[in-house]
Amino acid sequence: MNLLQQIEQEQLQKLAEEKKIPDFQAGDSVRVHVKVVEGERTRTQLYEGVVIGRRNAGIRSTFRVRKLSSGEGVERVFQLYSPNITVEVIRFGRVRRAKLYYLRTRTGKRARIAERQRKTVAK
Repeated sequence: MNLLQQIEQEQLQKLAEEKKIPDFQAGDSVRVHVKVVEGERTRTQLYEGVVIGRRNAGIRSTFRVRKLSSGEGVERVFQLYSPNITVEVIRFGRVRRAKLYYLRTRTGKRARIAERQRKTVAK
């Protein structure tokens, strides 16, 4: 491992300790709380949609969320380890692909994703 990879690995471990990132994948519905700075004021903006892809690249990991806004599809890419966002999983989707770019052409019932059943542990 070269020096750059070593430094990146250390930074990634430090960020992972500070920030709790839920386990989610493509097909899951998420709510992303984005901290927006407008002049001197800061506010939290919600962005809710379906994760259509994840890019696992160490500290540069991203995920892409798609939602319908006024009948128009809107996609946004978020940095996974950014201090300006928090991710909350709403429901888990059952899909068979890692990238769900085909949802861009679908509307209505054809764009639905089945819910994944979670295994519950009996206590």
